[in-house]
Amino acid sequence: MINKDRIVPIEKIDFLSLIATVIGLVGTTYTVLKSSDIEGNFAVETAGVYLADQPVKALDFTAASGTVYFTPAYDFAGITVNGAEATIAEGSAEVESNAVGLYRAVLSSGSVTVTAITPNVE
Repeated sequence: MINKDRIVPIEKIDFLSLIATVIGLVGTTYTVLKSSDIEGNFAVETAGVYLADQPVKALDFTAASGTVYFTPAYDFAGITVNGAEATIAEGSAEVESNAVGLYRAVLSSGSVTVTAITPNVE
């Protein structure tokens, strides 16, 4: 519904669906990564570009490489590679467990680079 200031508010779409729309607009091809349970535990089993379908509690890369766009859950536990604590690349963003921001985790050459997509406005 357009308000009197001709602003179209975001009311009928959730954050992750909005992000999926934007990612698609910029031409990025991705697959929706489904959680293995209601808690938000995810496994990346095949290389590719993914968007997690709900806030992430834990992200485990079992594939040799991959990219995941995600929002961390309040109880975000971290990122692992084949069940072991991931080596996080120097200069990576620190994930804030605020269930608001969008991050990108990229596994390449055995380490994970985490980038904050949502700007941190303080």
